[in-house]
Amino acid sequence: MGNGLLQSIADNVTFVLVCIGVAGSLFAIAYAAEKYVYKRDGITERILSTRKITMIGLFSALAMILHIFDFPVLFLAPGFYKLDFSEIPALVGTFAFGPVAGVMIEFCKILLKLVVKGTSTAFVGDLANFVIGCSLVLPASILYMFKKTRKNALLACVAGSLIMTVFGTAFNGVYLLPAFSKLFGMPMEAIIAAGSEINGNINSITSFVCFAVAPINLIKSVAASAVTMVIYKPLSPILKTAHVPAGRKVTDNARTNVTQ
Repeated sequence: MGNGLLQSIADNVTFVLVCIGVAGSLFAIAYAAEKYVYKRDGITERILSTRKITMIGLFSALAMILHIFDFPVLFLAPGFYKLDFSEIPALVGTFAFGPVAGVMIEFCKILLKLVVKGTSTAFVGDLANFVIGCSLVLPASILYMFKKTRKNALLACVAGSLIMTVFGTAFNGVYLLPAFSKLFGMPMEAIIAAGSEINGNINSITSFVCFAVAPINLIKSVAASAVTMVIYKPLSPILKTAHVPAGRKVTDNARTNVTQ
């Protein structure tokens, strides 16, 4: 019993460290990309201004509300996999305020959800939602930040959706499902069996993530992208000021980014 308890503590500590490492890495990638564009365009304002922080809080609250109203998709996956549309405010927010804002919206959304609702998956589902959500908003926002046109926004959404689907599927198979099995005490065989009851093609971890996880990630990313493409342009004048940001050197490239 003593060895089992120590192993459980070690598994939980390892999981926490992985969460911290993943979150830190995503913030670093977002910051580096945004800093590069700021330097390229001659912007001297802070990446996290007071107004941005306020808007991040607002979008995080909206994302948390949508996240709370998640629901199982029982014709695709077992009930512990749920679908939500919290990536919509995250994607709109990251298009408006940059990659750092997008990662912070995803992060704050999870913190708020844990405070309001807690966790039902030993925090594995919460890590999954954060990391996989970032795999959509981070690449999409970085691509859009380099050239802010409607065509590039569409390409950014397509790229983000593909990355989210592929990465989310692989991340589930390689790390999340084994972690869930350990921390939640559910044997991997039982997880696969639960998937097999829904889809007879599921008989291994690989087939589980391909037939159960991938479709959910695809539905979620495509829905978030489609709604963002419809509502972002009308919302953009409200979300951002109509003038050049403080500290920006007004270059041709800067004018293009502001007016498009």
